[in-house]
Amino acid sequence: MHPVLFHIGSILIPSYGVVTALGVLLALALSQRTARIAGVDAAKVWNLCILSLFAALAAARLLLVVANWSALRFHPAWLLELAMVHHPLLAVAGALAGAGCAAWYARHCKLPFRATADALAPPLAAALAFEQLGALAAGSGYGTDAGPRVGWAVIYSNPLAAIWSGAPLGVPLHPVQTYAALAFLALAILLWVWLPLERRQGDVAGLWLMGAGVAIFLTEMWRDWAGRGSLFDGVIDGPQIAAVFLVLAGALVLRERKGAQPAATHIVNTDGNRGSA
Repeated sequence: MHPVLFHIGSILIPSYGVVTALGVLLALALSQRTARIAGVDAAKVWNLCILSLFAALAAARLLLVVANWSALRFHPAWLLELAMVHHPLLAVAGALAGAGCAAWYARHCKLPFRATADALAPPLAAALAFEQLGALAAGSGYGTDAGPRVGWAVIYSNPLAAIWSGAPLGVPLHPVQTYAALAFLALAILLWVWLPLERRQGDVAGLWLMGAGVAIFLTEMWRDWAGRGSLFDGVIDGPQIAAVFLVLAGALVLRERKGAQPAATHIVNTDGNRGSA
């Protein structure tokens, strides 16, 4: 695959960053539409997304600096190269920081929590689909050995895929990132269709939690477990444990709730005025 999209002189432009950035831009644009459908102030949703994105990036970079501090003390210029490194813990740190920032901003701006979560669910699923396509190009989160019989296997030959992501070179691997991207894309389409039809606030967010959990758990079966942690002698890995919690959280959100608010029947414009849904 192609971990480097192109060069600008001696500067490398990584495929992972470009494809993921495209996914983020698409998610931001999509969130403006889903916010109006969910009856949430689109301008505030935009601000929430931007702040959460910066919080996630800052948390991931801080974790990289802390983990490589002993080397960075003697080679501070390597700080510019840390952004090329991919690791499952970075995704966890970024997700927690982004979710925490989103919850704080929603509370601070008095955004309806469940409706806001509904509005963010389809864009987030779409962004994750693009992120996995970027990971496919970079070799991040690579799959298990596919053997000679899998005609759609991918083979990494660029040394940067091994340096940045640890991907094995010259070995046919399951393109598990593609499996995950298709699963997240299907989830995004489902949530987009379901959003105008929901009857209770929070149902779309609950479906996202359950759908994302199922997608992660299943695709991990074809993903190499190196650096991902495992329990019970390799029966289950770290992301699969997180996936179980996502499914349980989604089930709690979707359970019958007394006094649950119905979904919005109006659309909120960016200027805060309401119009008919």
